[in-house]
This record gives sequence, C-alpha cells and structure tokens, in this order.
Amino acid sequence: MQQDGCYAYTKACGIIGKSFVGKRYALLTGLHSLSDLEKLVFPENRRELQGGEFLHDLEHKITERCVSQICKIINAYDNPPGILIRMLRVYELSDLKNCIHHILAGREERTESKNQSAGSIRFYDIGRFKTVKFDAYPDLFLMLKDSEYEYLLKDFNIKESTADITAIEAELDRRYYTGLLESLAMLSYEDRMIAEKVIKDEICLRNCVCALRLRSYYHKSAKETGNFLMDIKPYGASSKNAPSLAAQAMSLLELPLDSRAEWNGWKWEKFLNPEGYTTYWKADPRYFQNAASQYIYKLVLKLFHRMPLAVSSIFCFIKLKQFEEDILTSIAEGLSLGMDSTGVLKLIEAQL
Repeated sequence: MQQDGCYAYTKACGIIGKSFVGKRYALLTGLHSLSDLEKLVFPENRRELQGGEFLHDLEHKITERCVSQICKIINAYDNPPGILIRMLRVYELSDLKNCIHHILAGREERTESKNQSAGSIRFYDIGRFKTVKFDAYPDLFLMLKDSEYEYLLKDFNIKESTADITAIEAELDRRYYTGLLESLAMLSYEDRMIAEKVIKDEICLRNCVCALRLRSYYHKSAKETGNFLMDIKPYGASSKNAPSLAAQAMSLLELPLDSRAEWNGWKWEKFLNPEGYTTYWKADPRYFQNAASQYIYKLVLKLFHRMPLAVSSIFCFIKLKQFEEDILTSIAEGLSLGMDSTGVLKLIEAQL
C-alpha cells in the first residue's frame, strides 16, 4: 500500500501542478468567450460548435477530464482504498439523479450522438468502479438491480410523476455521506483525522445550505425542512453521544432570516452575507454556499501535503479536482451569458 501511495501521490502532485487551483487559479481571469476557456483548459482541441451546444459539450468535457484524472490516480493502487472509490462514485450518483429527473419528466429517450443537446442523457465513465447499469436506461429495474441503489425501487415510486425528487435526492445524499464516513474505518488514526475533518464540515455546511435554501426560496417550515437534512452522526465510537451533523442546520431554522444580530454566536455565522449600510439585510443562501465552498477549498489545499503518501492526501487531491471542476463550469455558464471570467469569479466570490 505504501508503494502504491507513493506512486499515486507523485502523480497527483503532477496533475495538481497543472490544474487551475492554488497559484494557477489566477489564469482563469480575463477570459471573454467559451473559446478562450476551451483554449486554456484544452489547448489541444478546438471545435466549431455554437451556442448551447458548445456550452453543454464544454461542461461535459470539463467534468469528463476531472473524472479521468481521478480514475488515473485511484487506479495507481492495486487495491484502492474504499474511501477513494466512494468519492469517485459521486459521479455515478450524479448520473443516477439525472436519469431520475428525466424519467419523472417523461423524457426517457437516449441520444447516442457525440454532440448532444443539454436535455439529453450522457454518462461519465468511472470504469471498473461503476455499479449502476446505465446501458439499461430507462429501465430502472435493470439499472439498479444488485446495486447499492436497489432500495429506490421499493422505497420510492420513481416511475410515478408525483414522486418527490427532493426526498429522493436527500436520501441518496444521506446514504452517500454515511458511506463516506464509514469508509474512514480502514484508515490509520492520523490519516483518518484529516479526511474526517473535511467530511464532517462538508456535511454540516451542506445541511446549512439546504436549510437556508428551503426556507428562503420555498418557504418551508422548520419541520418540513428538517425532513430533508442529512441527520448523520460523526464517525467513531466516541461520537455516539455527539450531536448530529444536522444540528447546526436545525438551529438556524429558528433564527429570523431578516435580522443579522440574531445570528451572533451561531457556529457558521462568518459565512453569512455582511450587513450593508443602506440595504435591508436578508440571509443569502447563495452567498453562504460560496463562502462555505471557499472554506472547504482552503482547508483541503492546506491539508493536501500534510501527510504525503497517505490516503488522505489523495482524498484532498480529489476534493481539489472537484473544486476546480465547479469553478470551470461556473465560468463556462457565465461566459455563455455574456459575462467575462473575472466578473463570474467576483459574482461567485471565488477570489481565493
């Protein structure tokens, strides 16, 4: 395992050195078109696509590149650690959610052409680690049979148009993160502490973002919102009496969305949008989400080299690549709307 870890870490450092994180993040400013972004990220490939087709294809390529690089590192292990496989399968989870959305909307056709429209189904290749049989789409029974998602067939009426997609996605996310925490058991204590810190904070913050969004945009009650939170306990026997990682999100459900002073002392209050001098303050879920994303990014960037050769270093590598993926796709969407990349980065407050 140590020899595998050395090889994986060396390759990961090489990939990060060419990625748009850390010092190379500044290269993302000053872009004015999708062609500029493609030339920067994929200098070897120039195409003659237009409009929405160009955007959809470029976004897919950005994620495809991320998946390919993550697979390359995980495959450096003869026996890949379970936590890394679980992290890679987040793309399978994303594809499954996309399939369910299409099925509920009655759009079950599958387009096989290379350049597909934004509404078509397109999957990411995670190689030998896949569990869902996407070739069987839209037959959910065949897709999910003998996979960890088979419970969806009996617990949710996915084939019914009235199925609650929010509840389905909440359950998928809860099980994903529960599995991620459980996979920490295979790591050494020091190695585990690094990954556990990131996972726990990420779960907690995702719950807070979910609660803010449901209250602000959908006017859900505290009881209704609580049903969609990931009520997960921290990892380890010592955490049996610890509060759930949904506790901070539950506490914000009782705080007024229009009074900043009432949030003083709340654990994550530093991620709230600041009060203006003349504007009426209201909690902004998007601002909070961006600030939380910055926090996780900076934490992972700091921890990446903390234990070279350990599994946690590759854990951090995957998180950095996924952050880069999010930033690049956000820039692509902004450029398609006529903004330049500098404006996009300012808008999402990603000036790290």
